[in-house]
Amino acid sequence: MVPRASVFGFGKGTAKGGSPRARVAAYKVCWPPVSGNECFDADILAAFDVAIQDGVDVLSVSLGGDPTAFFNDSVAIGSFHAIKHGIVVVCSAGNSGPDDGTVSNIAPWQITVGASTMDREFRSVVVLGNNMHYKGQSLSSKVLPDKKFFPLLSAADAKLANASIQNATLCQAGALDPKKVTGKILVCLRGKNARVDKGQQAALAGAVGMILANDFLTGNEIIADAHLLPASHINYTDGLAVFAYINSTKNPMARIMPVTTLIGTKPAPFMAAFSSKGPNTITPEILKPDITAPGVSVIAAYTEAEGPTNEDFDKRRVQFNSASGTSMSCPHVSGIVGLLKTRYPNWNPAAIKSAIMTSATTLDNANERILNASYIKAGPFSYGSGHIQPNLAMDPGLVYDLSTKDYLNFLCTLGYNDTLISAFSQDNYKCPGSINLANFNYPSITIPNLVGSITVTRTVKNVGTPGTYRAQVQKPVGISVKVKPKKLKFKKVGEEKTFIVSLKVKKGEAIKEYVYGQLVWSDHVHYVRSPIVVKAV
Repeated sequence: MVPRASVFGFGKGTAKGGSPRARVAAYKVCWPPVSGNECFDADILAAFDVAIQDGVDVLSVSLGGDPTAFFNDSVAIGSFHAIKHGIVVVCSAGNSGPDDGTVSNIAPWQITVGASTMDREFRSVVVLGNNMHYKGQSLSSKVLPDKKFFPLLSAADAKLANASIQNATLCQAGALDPKKVTGKILVCLRGKNARVDKGQQAALAGAVGMILANDFLTGNEIIADAHLLPASHINYTDGLAVFAYINSTKNPMARIMPVTTLIGTKPAPFMAAFSSKGPNTITPEILKPDITAPGVSVIAAYTEAEGPTNEDFDKRRVQFNSASGTSMSCPHVSGIVGLLKTRYPNWNPAAIKSAIMTSATTLDNANERILNASYIKAGPFSYGSGHIQPNLAMDPGLVYDLSTKDYLNFLCTLGYNDTLISAFSQDNYKCPGSINLANFNYPSITIPNLVGSITVTRTVKNVGTPGTYRAQVQKPVGISVKVKPKKLKFKKVGEEKTFIVSLKVKKGEAIKEYVYGQLVWSDHVHYVRSPIVVKAV
């Protein structure tokens, strides 16, 4: 545990991992060519092989590409071999949100993690000349003189003669006129170039500060960055108000207050706009992502080979930085998996995954449904089973179990031939006769093309005390749901019980888009929750 960890003194506290006494081995698979990182399949598979030989317990995989067929997906193939050895593989969902169908790492043997906020803000308030206050966020180490107002300028009004209005509005390189910008606070729109690069361009043009305003898609997702000049990142609605003030005022003025750290902010968590979303485009019957965890403005130890903005112009060096992405939420889950592996060394990866998924919550700290970055109710395609709850995952009550054979049968349902399956099995595996993908024992139930009715089978294993569990169902709109039996009585640990769920389209009530419900098995101590996701045809 590392005392006094902070970014420029902000968020000061003791840094500790999800598995504080674990040992960490890192396998480098991405290498810097001329243009950005490249992560080749050969390197990814080699790393999985070495990690398996090294005997790791958990693999945290903060990388991924576009969703692709499993036989062509090196992370899917490598992670399959890892789970055969009892290694839990946790993967990032991707940062291509908020569009639907963008989630990657969609194999059922992977734990796929979305990103959401936490109840901490690095607040930097913007005060306009009309005394309106707007709550932004920043990790700028530089501050403006106390209570002094500066002229306020929209970047669109600061363009060089030969630059486009769009490039100027986004504060892109070579678009801003220093004669117009010098000595002013510049308002830049989010998008295209890096958030910190906008601040650098503003500073190069002579700005004393920057207000970074979200566009429509990024909504309320504001990120604390280590800007090189005094800056504040504000949400879309507040950005509209700032632009309106500039356009309606002869001499607009503003100031940016110094950063303060706030804990307990509401609503939290809400989904990050960048977090990739379902449905799963390869196998829509498997709900992805599986879970969400903190992935916005996360304080983490950092390389001193680069500055906190990763930009060549940044000569500062820090031991800790604030970073955002599903690459940051993924290791939160990996740490919790480490604790579960320590507590239950004999549990297989599927049991650990089930414990995490079925104990998750879909409520925020205001006891309301988790929202997306536009403050509209999010759903399972954003957060999977919900937001991770580590303490409850330690005592899940029941788990949905799966073996390597179940995963191979899953590949059989996709029509994979012996050659394709051999990439996963290494042995000759003969597919059984008929298997229904709807009966795959996943901790969530997803029916992407429901015609009339369907009956799905699930099996749960008792990993807690003896007890009687009763089914509680929240039905998706226009779908009837029946569970048989309605109660399951367990007398001992390890005992398994099978139940069926019948889903039927209600004539005249169903809508032709995805609808959501849930199934909860409860003994009044444990609440074993599974999302139900259905689309009627």
